This record gives sequence, structure tokens and C-alpha cells, in this order.
Amino acid sequence: MNEKWQQLKDWIEESKQIVFFGGAGVSTESGIPDFRSENGIFMTINEYGFSPETILSHSFFMAKPEIFFEYYKKSLLFPDAKPNNAHKALAKLEKEGKLRSVITQNIDDLHQKAGSQRVLELHGTLYKNYCMKCGKTFDLSYVMQNNGITKCDACGGIVRPDVVLYEEGLDNTTVTEAVKDISNADMLIVGGTSLNVYPAAGLIRYYKGNKLVLINKSATQYDKSADLVISDAIGDVLGSIVL
Repeated sequence: MNEKWQQLKDWIEESKQIVFFGGAGVSTESGIPDFRSENGIFMTINEYGFSPETILSHSFFMAKPEIFFEYYKKSLLFPDAKPNNAHKALAKLEKEGKLRSVITQNIDDLHQKAGSQRVLELHGTLYKNYCMKCGKTFDLSYVMQNNGITKCDACGGIVRPDVVLYEEGLDNTTVTEAVKDISNADMLIVGGTSLNVYPAAGLIRYYKGNKLVLINKSATQYDKSADLVISDAIGDVLGSIVL
């Protein structure tokens, strides 16, 4: 184990209020592509003539729901993906009473599948869906039954994923909880994110401790502010140290 990995292991052992903040890179080792890397979802060409960011915006969803639903069901759903060592390690740390919470930008539910209990989903989740007309909720299996616009079986309204689209704001309650957890953390581990997506990325500024760890394959704008930077795959790092 190299020096940086050993330092991380030592800090984890002595910490009691760890908070983890993660992004798309946490799930790439589970076979879910990220968004902005060379082979990311937003870099692939689609047949609709609109950028992915446009398709996944609130205004586009309201104007052209048929294209929105066809695109997101083809490009964003990975129901067979399994938690990797990063997800499993974080669930273990929580079970041991060391990890306070997982704050994630991901919408894939893999943290919950690994066993994590306190997961703050900044951008929502594809595994929860609701009727915009009557409010009835549906799981992912209901949404996947057809390729068109998902309609409510009770009132016929459109059933949309409970995710934050472009042009929509983050849930205030989730953000408040995230700020509270980060502010009270004795260690903050940030992993699998380039920290370029705001306002989510700005949350790490609320950390006031001296154990800010960044684990990401590429450099981030916060590297100079971190107490420890590890440029490796997060599943490899946490799996080796925790599992």
C-alpha cells in the first residue's frame, strides 16, 4: 500500500463523523458511463438533433416529452448495474458507525443497493417516479414497461422521474441536510467527481476540518485546497482500504 493510501486508511480509522461526497465516477466501475469524459453520455451522438443537456432540460421535457422519454430510457437506465467496491466500502463504514452519510450526484440507487442507509441524492433518482397530475408514485419497473411517454394508470397523467432536470433547482431539504452533515464532518472524502457541476460542487466549501480527501482519476479545481489527493479509481482505493 502506497503512502497516500496508507494515510487515507489511518484517517478513516481515527475518524468518527466521515461524510462522503461522490459523483459519476463512483459508478463507472459498475458499468454506468459518466457524462463528460471521452466516452461519456453527453459526448455520444444521438439521433434527435438536440444536445443531451437540451433534451434533459425542464423546458424540453415539457415541450417534447416523447423525445425526452425515448432518450432517457435508452441512455440513462442501467437496471442491471451492481454496486462496486466503492459502494460496498461506504456501506460498511456506515454500518461500523464511522460514516455519517453519503451525498451523491448520482441517480442510479447503487449506494442503497450496497446497503447504505443515509443517502442524500442531490439530483434525485431514476428509481422513484411520480404522476405530475395526481402525485401517484411508481417504481422503475413500471416505467420500463414501454418505450413511450409513461402514463399514470390511475389518471392518465405523465409519470416523470424524480430527478433534477436542467433549469430545475435542487431540493432544499436535501441541500440543507447535506450542508449540515458536511459542516459537522471530521473527515470529508470526495470521490469520482470533477467538481464542475454547481450548485452541488459548492457544498464542499462548508467543510471546516483538516481531512479533506479527493479521490479522482483526473485533477479538480479543488486539488490545491485538499489535504490529500489520490489520483486512482475510487473502487480500487476504498475496496483495498476498507473491505
